[in-house]
Amino acid sequence: MTFSKTAAAEYAETLHTLSEGSVHRRFDPYLDIDWDAPELAIDRDDPRWVLSDELDPLGATSWYQNLPLERRIEIGRWRQANAAKVGLAFESILIRGMMQYAMTLPNGSPEFRYCLHEMTEECNHIQMFQELVNRIGDDVPGMRPMFRVMSPFIGVAGGYFWAILFIGILGGEEPIDHYQKALIRSDKETQPALLRIMQIHIAEEARHISFANEFLRTHIARMGPVRTAVCAVAFPIAMRWLADELVKPSKSFATKFDIPDEVFDDAFWRSLTSRRILSGFFGDIRTLVDELGMMNPVTRQLWKLLKVDGGYTRYRGEPQRRAS
Repeated sequence: MTFSKTAAAEYAETLHTLSEGSVHRRFDPYLDIDWDAPELAIDRDDPRWVLSDELDPLGATSWYQNLPLERRIEIGRWRQANAAKVGLAFESILIRGMMQYAMTLPNGSPEFRYCLHEMTEECNHIQMFQELVNRIGDDVPGMRPMFRVMSPFIGVAGGYFWAILFIGILGGEEPIDHYQKALIRSDKETQPALLRIMQIHIAEEARHISFANEFLRTHIARMGPVRTAVCAVAFPIAMRWLADELVKPSKSFATKFDIPDEVFDDAFWRSLTSRRILSGFFGDIRTLVDELGMMNPVTRQLWKLLKVDGGYTRYRGEPQRRAS
């Protein structure tokens, strides 16, 4: 791959467009969400907390579907609250890494401006997610224990290994974005406060994902063959690792709700249904990797081994219409 002055100018223009979008199309969690509005009230017994049997790997199990409604509500509510807590923790890692990277940039860098815009928006997302957790009222732990311990170091290290950082950013953002879009597109009713949060998050994550994609296209084009090969291997590893951290709960969750080991293992990621859900998270990323020339016979086998292989998307955010 080569990188020309024309490509550099186009990248700078993209960054300018994204930065202007952050100035003129931004959200504040306490101005754009009326937390005390009656229609956004949190009802802990709302049946809309029940997990989707198509989109959530645990919700797709017959074990969950056969539980009494009250228990399905309790598990679904806890899972949604914990997903928000995990999401805000991931945003904090992203901010650490991106700030570390931004502080290395020279004066006049258009990347610096956009990185700061994105970090500002991620801070708002952290407030938004935490407010939801607080109002739901379940004392959820968020990240799995080891990831919680490692998170400060991951963020700082990512600022020095910037290509891996942005691969990881995509690995964390894509599963959440894919799930939220799919849930909104589905015919399943969603709790109103959760729905409003997802609408805001999707709108701003569109910019963040666009930046990560263009960042990787631009910088990987400048890399030598060894670093490019490292990135090619890092993509599937990061996707599988972060899918586990963001979507698969800790064993304490299974203990708390008496989930049999067999059910837990099927849900994460042994059954065909859960494998389809896992694969569906990464269609856009597989397309990007293929366009970057990194989907070769060796890496393709690694994607398959890690159970994150599958088809490509024709356009970003294309709905998953069939099993991969």
